[in-house]
Amino acid sequence: MTLETLQKDMIAAMKAKDKVRKESISSLVSAVKKVAIDEGVRDNITEELVDRVILKEVKSVKEQVDTCPAERADLKEQYQATLDIISEYAPRLLDENEVEEILKTKFAEVIATKNKGQIMKEVMKELKGKADGKVINQVVAKLCQ
Repeated sequence: MTLETLQKDMIAAMKAKDKVRKESISSLVSAVKKVAIDEGVRDNITEELVDRVILKEVKSVKEQVDTCPAERADLKEQYQATLDIISEYAPRLLDENEVEEILKTKFAEVIATKNKGQIMKEVMKELKGKADGKVINQVVAKLCQ
């Protein structure tokens, strides 16, 4: 996902007077720009950075949905709508089988050590942003048995 695509979609939402969509995409654009400034790449925002920020925002909004009190149905509905919109832009993450296949092919010698900490350190360099950390952790734990 590129920042330009997000900005074009935000403009389209503004023209369509879709307030929820506009606000959701706007929060993504703001988060991307903030991270870019923090990392000193203000003029050269990569797709990897945008994807990383989107995944972080998805996780954050999911947490909002999960922790929202049951009696605040209106707020929960708003969070869910935001999550649905942001999820459209999130990159597809690898599933458990794909992660296991990558680990067995690329990291066979590291897995042979059965040192979970060392394995996670090596694997996360390669798969960060491509697969959910919990899925990676589960696969590594299974392979270390």
